[in-house]
Amino acid sequence: MTSPQDTPERTIGQLVADATHDVSTIVRSEIALAKAEITADVKKAGTGAGMFAGAAFVGLLGLIFLFHTVVAVLDIWLPEWAAYLITTALLFAIAGILAMVGRSQLKRMKGKPERTIKNAEQTIDAIKGAS
Repeated sequence: MTSPQDTPERTIGQLVADATHDVSTIVRSEIALAKAEITADVKKAGTGAGMFAGAAFVGLLGLIFLFHTVVAVLDIWLPEWAAYLITTALLFAIAGILAMVGRSQLKRMKGKPERTIKNAEQTIDAIKGAS
């Protein structure tokens, strides 16, 4: 049996090398774990996005049938061409209103991250002041 006095002591270089290797292994395993978690989340997000796209398509089909129903109801009192004309004009009016609202929202967009720039400038000033 060997006693603690018989085993040679390791040098600081060997200890540092072992610690570096251990830290490197831990970091690599943490990165692998993060990749696995992200991959699982991306698969779930892809499935959800596909379901959402399918719902949007079916909703669009339902909207088309809704407008045909509006035409059929108007057709009770008006000729068919007039019912289609009124429904089409209504759709173009809604599209125009949505376009104007969207355009006004885009005009309000600043285009640059002002808070981030301000925070970065404050950080630089703080670093300059500390040195």
